[in-house]
Amino acid sequence: METHPEWLAATWAYARPQLPPPPAAVLEVGCGPAGGLVPRLVADGYDAAGVDPEAPAGYSYHQVEFEQYQPPQPVGAVIAVTSLHHVSRVGVVLDLARAALRPGGTLVLIEWASERFDEPTARWSFGRLGSPGPGAGHGWLHRHRDQWAASGQPWPDYLAGWLAGEGLHPGELILRETGARFQEQTCHYGPYLFADLDATSEQDEQAAIDAGQIQATGIWYTGTAAL
Repeated sequence: METHPEWLAATWAYARPQLPPPPAAVLEVGCGPAGGLVPRLVADGYDAAGVDPEAPAGYSYHQVEFEQYQPPQPVGAVIAVTSLHHVSRVGVVLDLARAALRPGGTLVLIEWASERFDEPTARWSFGRLGSPGPGAGHGWLHRHRDQWAASGQPWPDYLAGWLAGEGLHPGELILRETGARFQEQTCHYGPYLFADLDATSEQDEQAAIDAGQIQATGIWYTGTAAL
């Protein structure tokens, strides 16, 4: 999802106002093979670095797990976009993020609350999937739509097996671990799925949330290190 222009635009629109002014040092955890928000940070004058085993080659990137990375100096902000629900130990990564921040530094966290991905939300999402382009593989929503249909299971059972099988952490655990280490500045649930849907904008997803048709599965959080 990180390569979708709509997703990059939405995450940047949220993250940018939360950051200290450039040229502050900003570290992105789990920037992915496309580089995440690092190119936009660099273009905006930040001293930005992305850490990910699959990060692109280049001066601004470190091809290593965050748990193995040692920042050369404290940074003004740490950004983590849809990376914490994949890590082995959420608390360890958050401890390292806090240690990487200078006093008063900012954590910007955008995550998926998988426990809110209930059957109405899944059906709404699956009904808005377009056909992949030529040579493109199915995305995660296509894959789970098809696997659920083939499984014959009730949605709660399928979802539980999917999350356990992939070792994905629920959003409530991520927020609980974050709350033990950071002081919340802003936090809300909002859109998350729109970038993977066909002809569906962030505003369309928010309208469905507001109408009670689906759950808000995105977590949009900003905090500072707790003293």
